[in-house]
Parts: sequence; C-alpha cells; structure tokens
Amino acid sequence: FVVGTAGHVDHGKSTLVQALTGIDPDRLKAEKERGMTIDLGFAWLQLPSGNEVSIVDVPGHERFVNNMLAGVGGIDLALLVVAADEAVMPQTREHLAILDLLHVNCGVVAVTKRDLVDEDWLELVMADVEELMEGTALEGSPVIAVSAVTQEGIDDLVSTIDSLLQQTEPKRDLGRPRLPIDRSFAMSGFGTVVTGTLIDGALDVGQEADLVLSGRKTRVRGLQAHRKRLDHAEPGRRVAANLAGVPHDGITRGEVLTTPGWLSPTMAVDVRLRVLDQAPGHLKHNMHVTLHTGSSEVVGRLRLLEGDRIEPGAATWAQIKLGSPVAAARGDYFVIRSNQTTLGGGSIVETHAKRHRRSYAPTLKRLSIMDEGSDREVLLATIASSEPAEFTSVVNRANLQPAAARTALKAMAGERLVVVVGVRPPGPGVRMYTGAGWAAAAARAREFLDDYHRQFPLRTGAPKEELRSRMGMTPQIFNDVMPRLRDEGVLAEEGTLVRAADHQPGLTEEDQKITQAYIELLEASPYSPPSDSGIDAELLNLLADQGRVVKASDSIVFAASAYNEMADRISAHIKERGEITVADVRDMFGTSRKYALAIMDYLDHQRITRRVGDARVLR
Repeated sequence: FVVGTAGHVDHGKSTLVQALTGIDPDRLKAEKERGMTIDLGFAWLQLPSGNEVSIVDVPGHERFVNNMLAGVGGIDLALLVVAADEAVMPQTREHLAILDLLHVNCGVVAVTKRDLVDEDWLELVMADVEELMEGTALEGSPVIAVSAVTQEGIDDLVSTIDSLLQQTEPKRDLGRPRLPIDRSFAMSGFGTVVTGTLIDGALDVGQEADLVLSGRKTRVRGLQAHRKRLDHAEPGRRVAANLAGVPHDGITRGEVLTTPGWLSPTMAVDVRLRVLDQAPGHLKHNMHVTLHTGSSEVVGRLRLLEGDRIEPGAATWAQIKLGSPVAAARGDYFVIRSNQTTLGGGSIVETHAKRHRRSYAPTLKRLSIMDEGSDREVLLATIASSEPAEFTSVVNRANLQPAAARTALKAMAGERLVVVVGVRPPGPGVRMYTGAGWAAAAARAREFLDDYHRQFPLRTGAPKEELRSRMGMTPQIFNDVMPRLRDEGVLAEEGTLVRAADHQPGLTEEDQKITQAYIELLEASPYSPPSDSGIDAELLNLLADQGRVVKASDSIVFAASAYNEMADRISAHIKERGEITVADVRDMFGTSRKYALAIMDYLDHQRITRRVGDARVLR
C-alpha cells in the first residue's frame, strides 16, 4: 500500500512520518538546513497486520504544491496532517481540495502537536477539521490527535491506517503497467534508477520497457522496494527500477515507464473539469493553466467546449492543449493550477484529442459516454471515433482490460452492434466498425458503384483500386473489408474489377447491331483485322470484358475465335520445334509483321510465351 501525506507547511508531516517509521523523509541538504520539506520524501513501515506501507511525504509550502501533486497520484490512503496549535490553514484546504479532485476517498486526519495545546482547544480543532471535510471525498474519515514528541496517539494512528487499508479495493491490473516517474538518479555499481508508484499492471526483472516521452527503449535490470530486491512488482506499490542502457540525467519527473508499443505521448486531452468552489474567479476560454497528472507538470491552454467562461463550483467539458507532451490514459485524474493557485481538476476522457467544434452536441454526448458510460458504451464510442478501429488501439484508448474487452466485443458482434472485418474474431490486429459505421461504409461503396455504373453503363465494373481510393482505405483494410461487402451482397468482384451485385452491362438494340457488325468485320479478316473501324471505346471495352474480342494492343483487336486459333497454333509450333519467331508467325497466318508482332507481344504479356533473343519459347 501507499500512503501520502498532505497538509500545511510546518504542521509536522515529516516529523510524524519519522515517528511512524523511524526514517527521516527529508533527504535534501536544503530541507535539513531550513527544517522544511521542499521535494518528495519517502519512508516505509510494517503494519500490525504484516502489510507493508510506503509513505510519500509531500511539501506543505504553497510554493511547492507542484511537488506535492507529483507525489499524491496512486496513493491508497491520505494522511492529512493538521497542527493542533494552528488548526486549519490555507494549504490544509488546498491539499484537501486536491485530494478530492484526485478522488482519494480513503484517509485519516492526524492532528499533530497535541502536547502543545489543552483539551478544550484540541476538541475545537478536531471539530473544525471534521467540518472542513464535509462534502469532500474524505468526509467521515477518522480524526486522531497525536504527538510525535510524546508518541501519544501514534499506536492508535497506525492501527487505524492498518484497518482502513484492509478495506480498500484490490489494485486494478489491466496488464499494461505504468510507472509515472517522480525521481531519477544514478547509483554506483547499478546505473540509472527511477522511482514511482506502479499502476495498472505488474513489472518483472528482465522485462523490455519504453520511456514514453523520450521514446527510449530500455530493460528492467532490477526492482527494489523498501531496500529489498524483487523479481516481480505488483500494481499499487512504490518501486525503484534499475534501468539498462539509459542515462539518468535524461529522465525527468513526468516521464512514464511502461511496456512497449501501447502508450504514446499526447499534446491534447479532452477532460471533464470541475472548478473548485474556492477558486479565485471564473475560468476563461483559452486561458493558460498548468496541468498536473501522474507525476507530470505541463503548461497548456484551456479550451472550454460549452461556453466562454465557467464559474467556481461548476463543471464542464474542456480540452487542454499542451505546450509539451504528457503520457496519460483515459480515466487518469488531473489538477489544473495558475499563479500558484489550484483552480480545479477532474478526469481525462480522451488522450489524443482532436480539435472540436465548441458547443457541438454530438461531441459533448460522446465525451459523456467516454466519461460515465458502461464498458460496452465506451468501446462503441472509441471505435466510432476512428473507424475501422484496430482491437489493441481500442482497448488501450478505452483503458480496459484486454480479456474483458474481447469478451464484450464478441458479444457485441453477435448483436451487430459491432462489425468485425476479416476472418478472425476480435483480437490484436483485427479491425472493427460500429454497426452504424459499417452501414455507412457499405452505403459509400454502393453509392460509388452506382455513380460509376451510371457514368459507364457498358463497363463490367470499376477498378478495385479506384473504389479503395474513394473509400480512403489502406490496402490492408480494403482487403479485409472486401469479403464482407461481397458476402453481404453489396458488390461482386470480377477479377481486378468490382461492380454492384445487381449490375449487368446492358446494350440497346442499336448497340447490339453495331457490335455484331464489328465482330463480323474482324472475322472477315481474322489475322489482319482492320484497325480503323471507329467503334465506340465503351462498346469495345464491353466486348473485351465479355471475352468476345481480344485487345492485343491499342490499335489491334482480334476476334476471340481468331485469337484462340492463333494462340493454339503458335503453342503447337513451339512444342514441335522448340521456338518460334515473328517471321514464322507472319508466314503461318499470311499476315503482316505488325499483326505478328502484336500477337506475340500479347502472348508474352499473358505469360504464355517469353522472348529469348529474336525468338519466343513457352513459359
């Protein structure tokens, strides 16, 4: 488990941590000189139940709230510290508001320095604290008076922490471990070490890993927790990871260590934003804010999606355009600040956000589904945003457990809520449409073919490549989509052509007379057909598609009967004599070199013959 402190400066957080653990969490020289926590500190203890607890000690001064925010992500229990001699102070309120925004709903309040006040004052302070927590995620949390000097109340506090932690929900394991890094340093004999609170999956020694923001590849050389070596780290615990092949000074706070290939940096996130009641004023569209999520801190611009301003205490949909990238997942909580003041926060609903029309109802509805919808609704909304969507991409963007997502998608496919293209069931590499998205794709294909047939009624069909281009598909997606379009009767394939399933080229009575006369003209001089007949190109293409004529070149066309005879006689000649020349063909059919050369080039193109010097042989 991980416990995080919170509270005003000089209220005794670090002293309390040392009293609980015997470890001084202040590690910086400046902290020891000034007697004030500046950056994150770390300690641990074993509870009476045998469970081990990591403690993240955060700074309380208003100038260091950004450091506090880097440490409270992923904690199981908040230890809110209020000094009995000062009671509730500004950073008490701000830290509590931050815990509320981050949905930390398990906590205990330690009223420290009880040895400095009398009982009446202590009761007033404790009542003040209970009133402060009303309406927050920590409402009703235990309030315990302690003294780090006399040790009074310490055992009670430890027992309460132990009891509360045993009631927390099991850590989520999505099979996609993330370690938001809050510290990086070099250790003699080991190299680069990073620390953080592991979420969403387990890490193993020897595992390949990515540093998302820098794009560097690495390997987990070793793992440690509480100075003990580990081979395997479960989600939810503080862990130090020894990384191979990367220098520590290139890894900054906010970087994320994870398994390869699924998480990518983003420059824009869609969010559900709640503005704090105590915010100093309304928030404006396009104002600059600082986004805190995980261990990262990034400046960005707030784009309100439902108006030009939002008042304290209100909630809205918004997009945050970032000045530098972050690595986040759907459902991650965030806080925004400006001028060293916490303004609000909420949850990320889309990690790679596109620019939206403001106050656009369909966008707001989709964001609402992504925020509060069931897994099935979230899957549908995720697929709909980029159809056809690949399974792994959908699961990662929806931030769901792969096995559960696969089961849900199989059921949804059976209900036609989802349409799977290709021959495999939902799984890695498989692409999917929503039912509505597939209907729209099929309608686009049919619309293109209908337009094509109206424009070229005598053609058997359109080139497949032209349909693919019009539908804006990659060759791989197109090849997956075509069998389903064919099986559903949307289209039919004719070699390299594609047509509407019910399309048949039709000839008028006049066209039939013209084509019949043309074929008779070719057959009248079968080996030297006229090349200036003037037949319409569309009629000629139709005859070729129907196999009634063969276009040996742009200007030479043979009747099918003549071509078949010539091809058979040429093949027989080669089988008998081993080869044939253009002159042999000319003499065989009593024609000119022009026609003999045309038929031989065409047979080469059809891969019936091949040229060897001045002769042809069979392939």
